[in-house]
Amino acid sequence: MTSIPLSYGAHARGLFRLGVPLIGSFVAGFAIHMTDTIMLGWYSVTSLAASTIAGSLWFILFILGAGFGQAVMPLVAEAGASGDDVRVRRVTRMAMWLSMIYFAVVIPVFWWSEAVLLAVGQTPEVAALGQQYLRIAGFGMAPGLLIVVFRSYLSGQHLTGVQLWVTLLGVVLNAFVNYALIFGNWGAPELGIRGAAIASVSVQMFTMLLLAGYAQLKLPQLHLFQRIWRSDWPIFWHVFRLGVPIGLTSLAESGLFVASSAMMGWIGEIELAAHGIALQLVSLMFMFHIGMSQAATIRAGAAFGKRNIDDLRRGARMAYVISASFGLLCVALFLAFPGPLISLFIDPTEPARDELIAIGTSLLIVAALFQMADLTQIVSLSLLRGIQDMTVPMWIAAFSYWVLAIPFSYVMAFTFGFGPEGLWLGLTLGLAVAAVLLTWRFWSEVRRLA
Repeated sequence: MTSIPLSYGAHARGLFRLGVPLIGSFVAGFAIHMTDTIMLGWYSVTSLAASTIAGSLWFILFILGAGFGQAVMPLVAEAGASGDDVRVRRVTRMAMWLSMIYFAVVIPVFWWSEAVLLAVGQTPEVAALGQQYLRIAGFGMAPGLLIVVFRSYLSGQHLTGVQLWVTLLGVVLNAFVNYALIFGNWGAPELGIRGAAIASVSVQMFTMLLLAGYAQLKLPQLHLFQRIWRSDWPIFWHVFRLGVPIGLTSLAESGLFVASSAMMGWIGEIELAAHGIALQLVSLMFMFHIGMSQAATIRAGAAFGKRNIDDLRRGARMAYVISASFGLLCVALFLAFPGPLISLFIDPTEPARDELIAIGTSLLIVAALFQMADLTQIVSLSLLRGIQDMTVPMWIAAFSYWVLAIPFSYVMAFTFGFGPEGLWLGLTLGLAVAAVLLTWRFWSEVRRLA
């Protein structure tokens, strides 16, 4: 059964209505990580380098497990569009199960992470500090994965506004705990990098509890936590089959940046710190595209549930236009003010300040090259998730990032001697190829569905 398609203006309004709170929540969430980066950068360059590589390891394992929670969004959007509240509850509950099983599997990696960091070429001091961080931050994986489930559950029900306010409260809490525990202010012990880890875990627990409470209060008729121990194996395996390729796809992309951090560490500690700062800025701007692309997933999932292909097409086109417009603004910003942006993260008394700014500036200029490719691949990927096409995008991501980008980055950085800038040119290649192939895949699937 089909319905009259919406106008492009209606699709734009719908995307912004869902996407703006999501963008705000992602920016606020990113501010939590940026606070860690800024304060640790003021504390010491070595702590900043250690948190960059340790945080990358945490994130790469997190993003793999987050696939189960991310699978909730298109499934809930589809079930909600067809009025199947029972399926909404079952999908979300089994995603919670899978998330906690995954946490139990990966926590040992964090506890013995020094060997992992040494194996990827980090210095003994950076590896030791990184393990100190991860032995605390690793326990934030459990609430962090549940946050993804609850966000997806609420987003699939078009309840995105609360996510912004909850995350803003988390920003404030994180800043206070970081300031107290990293530097030893207000009578607290000076814990350095361990203080940043404690702050992260505190914020994750706080956010998880607030989102869970809101979900229960706002949608009591769905009985999300009723008989939570009750299994539903067909749904469990369905979420598993969708969540694994989502997680592996995200892993392929995030692993690209983690590998780049590891290789940057081979070049030098100063280069790794500059790389971490530049990535913070690029990732901050990318929050817009993540929020808007998740809105596109929700709307594509609803159109897919109603089998309204015209709405699917029009919504997709508008998602590309909105993200591309913002991407052009980011390009202009990176090209116009690279130095001042990098300097925001560096203590004025840092001896290596000039070198950090010079390297970070050149990396931001390269980053301007891949902005359009990056936004295109995330929008295409999110639209594919909306129509529950997960497996082929996984293989596209693996090919683009690991068969092409990583070898090219290594060759450009080390064989041809282009250093940090050459390494980032490899990132550009992978994102560009992924953008082309994922976009082709989405429109091919739309034609097939039609």
